[in-house]
Amino acid sequence: MRVWVTRAPQDAAPWIQGLNDEGLDAQSLPLMAIGPVADLRPVHRAWQDIAQYHAVMFVSANAVRYFFQAAAQPASPWGQTRAWVTGLGSRAALIVVGVPESQIDAPAADAPQWDSEALWAVIAPQAQAGQRVLMVRGADAQGRVAGRDWLSTQLQAAGVQVDPVAAYQRQTPVFSNEQRASAVQASADGSVWLFSNSEAIAHLQAALPDQDWSQALAVATHPRIAQHARLAGWGSVAIAQPSLFAVATSIKSIHEFRTPRNSAAPRP
Repeated sequence: MRVWVTRAPQDAAPWIQGLNDEGLDAQSLPLMAIGPVADLRPVHRAWQDIAQYHAVMFVSANAVRYFFQAAAQPASPWGQTRAWVTGLGSRAALIVVGVPESQIDAPAADAPQWDSEALWAVIAPQAQAGQRVLMVRGADAQGRVAGRDWLSTQLQAAGVQVDPVAAYQRQTPVFSNEQRASAVQASADGSVWLFSNSEAIAHLQAALPDQDWSQALAVATHPRIAQHARLAGWGSVAIAQPSLFAVATSIKSIHEFRTPRNSAAPRP
């Protein structure tokens, strides 16, 4: 069963390898492009002030990677600042760059969902008026800090000052003719699209504005992403936690559901 992994190229490789190891035919069709922001001075200033923050919230593993790549010194001290993340991938990225596990706050591995709401349930007791929290996010194609504001709103309501900074920039990918042809074929050939970002769906719609997706299959890693896919016209959308096991299980379930059972052979 073919699976189209739509993450940016630098993020897709481990997913493709893992899904292939699960017996699936995973291929890359990147619907996101990610790179460093053009102006790194705000990130450098954030690093200079890192000790003044109660916590730094990273919205993704890319936020971790690009923030640490832009450190003023290769081994900038982290100090006692807390690190907040919503997912296991971001947590693993923090450990790779040397943040102590004891200073990382994240939803439990068995949490029903890994998102801002689940993180808030963990960190709400920490929030106190007068604190400062740095929110490391991505910028849109125009370089503006972008992203969902739900967690910032909760923190600000608790009297916490939230300072956003963009460590990386999301860009619209350029699709080749071969990629366009693959996408059109995958709209109705039983392939499964793996969506981990709503913006990826929007990019695909922009590239193929007249495409009919009513026969297309998808697995989304969050209910909001699934809703976006349904509104875009996807005929069948399943939801799975953003872990390899959960995604592979969901994809296999789709395959089993759509494979007709062999009828019993007639008796002679």
